[in-house]
Amino acid sequence: MKILAIESSCDETAAAVVEDGRVVLSSIVASQVEEHRLYGGVVPEIASRRHAESISGVVREALNAAEVTMEDIDAIGVTFAPGLIGALLVGVNFAKGLSLATGKPLIGVHHLRSHIAANYITHLKLKPPFLCLVVSGGHSHIVAVEDYTKMHVIGQTRDDAAGEAFDKAARTMGMPYPGGIELDKLAERGNERAYVLPHPTVAGSEFDFSFSGLKTAVINTIHNAEQKGTMIIKEDMCASFRRAVVDCLTENTFKAAEKFGAKTIVVAGGVSANTLLRREMARISAERNLELYVPRVSLCGDNAAMVGSQAYYEFLSGNVAELDLNAVATLPIDYR
Repeated sequence: MKILAIESSCDETAAAVVEDGRVVLSSIVASQVEEHRLYGGVVPEIASRRHAESISGVVREALNAAEVTMEDIDAIGVTFAPGLIGALLVGVNFAKGLSLATGKPLIGVHHLRSHIAANYITHLKLKPPFLCLVVSGGHSHIVAVEDYTKMHVIGQTRDDAAGEAFDKAARTMGMPYPGGIELDKLAERGNERAYVLPHPTVAGSEFDFSFSGLKTAVINTIHNAEQKGTMIIKEDMCASFRRAVVDCLTENTFKAAEKFGAKTIVVAGGVSANTLLRREMARISAERNLELYVPRVSLCGDNAAMVGSQAYYEFLSGNVAELDLNAVATLPIDYR
């Protein structure tokens, strides 16, 4: 079964052709990073306009790269939630128009579910059940994945997501957007014990995260140094902050794995590309004799291949959308 997939939830316009949920025939991504870097972050109105300008060409390129036509496509998958509402609407409306014009089934895909599905492409034998840490710029969740379309949230952030905290801390240190990537690179050269930073917990919710206070601690440390006329060592601050975030993520994830008896751990989302997170998840998993799966770095960020993978399993579960499918800015991963 060949699925044409479309992704436009934030600042990447992407299209892909995926076969049987596991084989990527093509994957095209048109990034807007350079433009949004001018403003220090994603500008929703600009993102929507660029999606509208790019989507036809990106879809055409994905079909050409896969050496297929719409006649060869069996269904159309599209990210409909969550994300920037204007950006989502571009992809959803394009997919609906294509579905109406061709008569192909339409499949709405949840963005976080598709991040998890990036692992199905990387690891062809992986299948539920497993415990997944989904960590990105807008989300930080621990999810029990019982089946491809059946899952529930065990823990989540109460404020900032881990990726958001990385980007904001990096911006405070003068790094360009997206700062989390640059912070990770500098951290590799720093001393992670140079600065003492908090490891926040959430009282009464042992698996939930809170990164706002940690982010504020970094900002205050930098501002206090500036007021005193001293300079922080950027590499050391990056390393110390990264260590604190990763410790919070790994501690809660492995506590959840122990409590719920999970033997397989999966990591997904943009922050799954973080160098220290990948190392620590591998180390702790090995120590506890747990199986660990992480996506290829090229599949950690937003792309349509992961959407096509999840769309396949949504289709098998009977989750086919009508033409009244609408974009939704916020929607829990365990909806329905």
